[in-house]
Amino acid sequence: MYFLDDALFPELQDDLIITAAPFGPEWEPGDAPGDIPVTMDEQVQKAVDCYNAGATVLHIHVRELDGKGSKRMSMFNEMLGRLRDAVPDMILQVGGSISFAPEGDGAEAKWMSDEARHLLTELDPKPDQVTIAINTNQMNIMELMTADDIRGTSFERPELAHTYREMTVPAGPEWVAEHLRRLRANDIQPHFQLANVAQLETVERLVRRGVYLGPLNVTWVAIGGGFDGPSPYNMMEFIRRVPDGANLTLESIQRNVLPINTMAMAMGLHTRCGNEDSLWGKRGERATSVQQIEQLVRLSTEIGRDIADAKSARDQYKLNTWYDDVDDALARLGFAPNRKPGQVGFLMHA
Repeated sequence: MYFLDDALFPELQDDLIITAAPFGPEWEPGDAPGDIPVTMDEQVQKAVDCYNAGATVLHIHVRELDGKGSKRMSMFNEMLGRLRDAVPDMILQVGGSISFAPEGDGAEAKWMSDEARHLLTELDPKPDQVTIAINTNQMNIMELMTADDIRGTSFERPELAHTYREMTVPAGPEWVAEHLRRLRANDIQPHFQLANVAQLETVERLVRRGVYLGPLNVTWVAIGGGFDGPSPYNMMEFIRRVPDGANLTLESIQRNVLPINTMAMAMGLHTRCGNEDSLWGKRGERATSVQQIEQLVRLSTEIGRDIADAKSARDQYKLNTWYDDVDDALARLGFAPNRKPGQVGFLMHA
């Protein structure tokens, strides 16, 4: 991405898109009393509350009445139908690669089968986006958590902590290509959840080879444990490598969330918050998903950057947009063109 002399002036930056992740699939309801919705009514109301607070993108997981994460497509369909009525303008983004809830203490974190994950492209009503992981990767969400972070939560149980410490993200080349094909066939936009520059490079190759021809909405996921950590050096290198035609959201974990989001706001990038990412405000003080959104709105307003409404967020994400061919996609995304036969030297768009 390019930063000109005036790039930090908030009036010249895109409106801030806030993604809310308020369904905390890794937590048990008692881990954040009053902030982990369980019934369908509570889950829908949480979405309404996040939208009213200033979030325009909703990252969705669904919970069963017993408090565990749902793997039933019927529950996702019911949730999406209810949300379309309750928050019709909100961008609905289904967490598409992972089923976080273990079957029981000490059990492996269970991933849906490849075919079941592909069925997320056939949800009815369809979401606006499904998140997608790139390249099979370790996802040890425990690595950056401190004793303060997990105190009083289910993660104090060693067997449960072990489950999440050993978690991996299966996202091999064949699965990714097929998932992207099905998403386009059903006019659902992928949102790329990326761990590092190596995964971003794979996304670029998918574009260059015509496997993916659409807008590039990316989240840099700085949670450690196989993903980048929240080092500003990692962050700036990732930002530097993202093409200027993409939208970039920064995501981190626990008390790293607010510093990372603050930097994102200042640089014209986008933010994500909620109890899936953090349960905390100041050290030792809980912050609900809605409180986290309200805090970002206050900070962004203070520096003079406008908050995206639903139309602005949809325009920036270019929902329901696809590109005609590889050359068109590369140009619109801001990548250098592919080399033509016999062409030598450095490449640039005319």
